[in-house]
Amino acid sequence: MQPVLIAGEWRDADATGEFQAENPSTREALPDVYPVSSWADCDAALDSAAEAFAAMQEMSGDQIAAFLEAFADAIEANAEALVDMAFLETALPKSPRLADVELPRTTGQLRQAAAAARDGSWRQPTIDQANNIRSCYNGMGPVCVFGPNNFPFAFGSASGGDFAAAIAAGNPVIAKANSSHPGTTRIFAELAKQAADATGMPAGTVQLIYRTNHTVGLQLVGDSRMGATGYTGSQGAGLRLKAAADEAGKPIYLELSSINPVVFLPQVIEQKWQDLAEEFAGSCLMGTGQFCTNPGMVLLVEGETTESFIEEITQRFDGAAVGTLLSGSVERSLAESHEVLSGAGAEVLCGTGAGSGTGYCQANTLFRVSATKFLHDPETLQTEAFGNSSLVVVAKDVDQAAEVLGSLEGNLTGCIYSAEDGSDDEAYDALAPVLRQKVGRLLNDKMPTGVAVSPAMNHGGPFPATGHPGFTAVGIPAAVIRFAALHSYDNVRDHRLPEILRESYSGPAQRNVC
Repeated sequence: MQPVLIAGEWRDADATGEFQAENPSTREALPDVYPVSSWADCDAALDSAAEAFAAMQEMSGDQIAAFLEAFADAIEANAEALVDMAFLETALPKSPRLADVELPRTTGQLRQAAAAARDGSWRQPTIDQANNIRSCYNGMGPVCVFGPNNFPFAFGSASGGDFAAAIAAGNPVIAKANSSHPGTTRIFAELAKQAADATGMPAGTVQLIYRTNHTVGLQLVGDSRMGATGYTGSQGAGLRLKAAADEAGKPIYLELSSINPVVFLPQVIEQKWQDLAEEFAGSCLMGTGQFCTNPGMVLLVEGETTESFIEEITQRFDGAAVGTLLSGSVERSLAESHEVLSGAGAEVLCGTGAGSGTGYCQANTLFRVSATKFLHDPETLQTEAFGNSSLVVVAKDVDQAAEVLGSLEGNLTGCIYSAEDGSDDEAYDALAPVLRQKVGRLLNDKMPTGVAVSPAMNHGGPFPATGHPGFTAVGIPAAVIRFAALHSYDNVRDHRLPEILRESYSGPAQRNVC
């Protein structure tokens, strides 16, 4: 039984059960056994995190930055072990996906968070001299991070964006590993502990539990010692956690589901439908479709060229290699989503059923439905099919396409492709304002799959893509502010203020003086 990391020590869990990860390529259990922690483990972790939080509030941004940078260095020094373990647990390709894309992104995020911690500008210090009122953002308390199955590094509970943002804001992290890759998360926690020890961080800065039962998980996010929670995963589990956090008045930031609609306007299809078919199919099937920004729906206006376009997409789906899914649960969930879409009247153009790939897999699947039928049951036909699958919706005209967009739930992204010569501009002007209100990130002439780590990025969106439309999981400083509280100081003596608000402050952060 693998130990948990609590209060700076690797120790035996107070376990109520056990589990093993699987190798998705072979469908076989991996040898390591991991505990399902009881409330006693969570209680101890919360006590240690509360102590760590108090200590971190007295720390300089330089010390927190030094920890994050040391952690990034340790990850790079142990890249081979991390990539090997993640490959076993997820079947994601070692290269380029894990070693060349996700690992550098992870260390890059940590270093960006370090820069933010050192600079302090995310705190937005504001000084009202006339009224002697000052304010800034400060850390808000221990943060629990629930990592997803599809990004074991860049969104991992002990390594990813939520982790980096929470630490940069001066909060300790309780990492709840994803059950699909507990070994990978364990290595990250080991390296984080080494970096924390080397830079003088408190014992409870980074802690790790692997799994809890539902009751304990709900109690954890609603505990009075908890500052906030970051969760990426299934909508069902996320909404249960949200209800518990909301009842306790605790912030929780969710990334749940998204079909990321892509619109191809008529004239751009007329001009380059074959190139667009290749681009769309490639985006849908990349990584076996297991991206939160995967285009799960394409919206078209009917026409002769549109039919050729659909036929081309179908052929590309049907002829592409079938990839391995992340786990048996992903395979089952994808099959269930296909049944829901078929039951709602979507026509199968290709796929459904067992795939010809290795291990857990489903055939590359493409559905089609008329906009009229979609509008009859938009809720069901927006069911997310997480994996190598997409739905084609064909509208009679641009007006009906606008109705379809208006019926959508919130999404992370939405994209409109239009002709470069301006011949689609009238249609674009009719559709873009509708889509703009449904997505966090609006794209033009570009597939949504990539998410750049940029201060201008919004990896968020209206519900149910995320729990709140005003926040992003990617992009500093905005991602850091999720885990901060705005503190105001009214007529407080100078020596009692946070350093960043004192008259003698000479640090790098720009202050808003009014």
